[in-house]
Amino acid sequence: MSTALDRRREHITSLFPEWVERSLGDWLAFSAERYAERPLVITDERTTTYAEVDAWATRLADGLVALGLKPGEHVGIVMANYTEFVPVKFAVARAGGVAVPMNFLYKEEELKYVLEQSECRVLITMTEYGGMDYPKMLDTIAPGWDQGRNSDELPLLRDVILLPTGGRTRPGVRTIDDLDALGREHAGGSAGLDIDPRSLADILYTSGTTGSPKGVMIMHDAAQRTGYASALTRAFDDGWRVLFSLPCYHMFGYIEGLMATMVVGGAVILQPKFDPEAYLRGIERHRATDILCVPTMTVAILEHPAVDKYDLSSLQAVLSGAAPGPVWLWEKVEKQLGASEIVTGYGMTECGGAMTLTLPGDPFELTSTTAGQPKWAGVAGIAEHGGALTVYRTVDPLTGEFLPDGEEGELVSQGPTNMLGFWKKPEETALGLRDNWVFSGDLGRVRSDGYVEITGRSKELYKSGGELVMPKEIEELLTAHPDISQAYAIGLVDERWGEIGCACVVRAPGSAITEDEVIEYCKQYLARFKVPKVVWFLDADDLPKTPTGKIQKFRLVQQAATHHVTDRSEQQS
Repeated sequence: MSTALDRRREHITSLFPEWVERSLGDWLAFSAERYAERPLVITDERTTTYAEVDAWATRLADGLVALGLKPGEHVGIVMANYTEFVPVKFAVARAGGVAVPMNFLYKEEELKYVLEQSECRVLITMTEYGGMDYPKMLDTIAPGWDQGRNSDELPLLRDVILLPTGGRTRPGVRTIDDLDALGREHAGGSAGLDIDPRSLADILYTSGTTGSPKGVMIMHDAAQRTGYASALTRAFDDGWRVLFSLPCYHMFGYIEGLMATMVVGGAVILQPKFDPEAYLRGIERHRATDILCVPTMTVAILEHPAVDKYDLSSLQAVLSGAAPGPVWLWEKVEKQLGASEIVTGYGMTECGGAMTLTLPGDPFELTSTTAGQPKWAGVAGIAEHGGALTVYRTVDPLTGEFLPDGEEGELVSQGPTNMLGFWKKPEETALGLRDNWVFSGDLGRVRSDGYVEITGRSKELYKSGGELVMPKEIEELLTAHPDISQAYAIGLVDERWGEIGCACVVRAPGSAITEDEVIEYCKQYLARFKVPKVVWFLDADDLPKTPTGKIQKFRLVQQAATHHVTDRSEQQS
């Protein structure tokens, strides 16, 4: 007998009896034709329909072409989850450009590096967010930008367009509204551009092992195919509404929110920053069907004192990814939020986003102990693998040779949404993409039922707030401090946060630097998610080393984890 989930999946497959590759601009046009008057973007301030976003994106694309943007040129986007992000993102694609959405928490040096390394010709940015002043940052990293001068620091950057936030702008600098007006004056400038669906659409920056972020190159078709697989696997209903504050520059918000929702003519309910009560209020006000979270957010929502005061009857589903969650968390989600379709998943930007998901209705033990199975993708998937979006296997971390089914090793994956490589990083590309297999750096196994277990990391990267953190950057910053002799950044498993950053610090002789001082120092120079949550001071002789004197980080993690657990127990007693 067909279940409700089966019927919803049948509806999705009826909408796509065959998979047609499209550019992102064509995907928006196709969706707008099918769902014209339905809302696509909902915020507390306004609701924008598919047809309105489509027309808006066309005007902005025409404006970009009028500015001189050539096909294949790169456009940086520094924008939180405001309505404008959606038409801007599609406008860049429609104009033939390559979008480079950036982490809006970048500090000056981080922003400068990404703008320079990605070779952005145009930058579209907010004026301020969370106390950050982006025009002022540009004054430092690209002097004369607001007067049309090319700086020595960023010689390729031609144009900056501002989204006035906080009521501020910069005299003489174009705004989003000005770009819209320019598009009206030069209507049709982007019409007729032939964009290959398998060409480069996005460069999404993720942390690297060499101390600098890497730009992952993603095709137009990959984003749509992954979004379709999410909607199908999770069995989205017609008109599904997804509320989230996870940024759209990240694969989580971009794919699991925007691209997946468009498959069924649904809407994204955007929030520019996370606030647990704003989530609750947004669910009630906008009748959200689904919310996207990482476990830290999920816990904060459940622990909010007003959780029982809001009408959450519309909420059916929760996707809480980026880190494992215990069974008790999923039980509380079901009981307190009333959501019955609770899933988690796993993936990488290099693969095209999340590649695995648990299924709605899976036992919570599966949701807690596995990362799910490869997403269902039907006609958009791999035919010889039952329509799965991707194939996972394990290899020997040292030799790279494939291991027998079920054996633990480094997880590798292959599928039609694989990255094209890392922008202008051939050595890293050769290591991360071999014979069309993406090497994850994560240790795990593929079970006989197809579910993937994550057992550890072969890389030293760790996640904080769902974002990958590279230890080398933090270590170089801390060891430059005169009161610090040695520093090692590691990730620790934490029941509340999923994973937290820990700085293991050896003080310089005579130094009495404190944990608060170390954390405040990091806050001055690092994006918020990179700042360690705890600092562990130890003597140099206590550092675990190999016979040749190299620090054994895996042992340092074990020792720090024991110290962290003991320290928390003492604080609670």
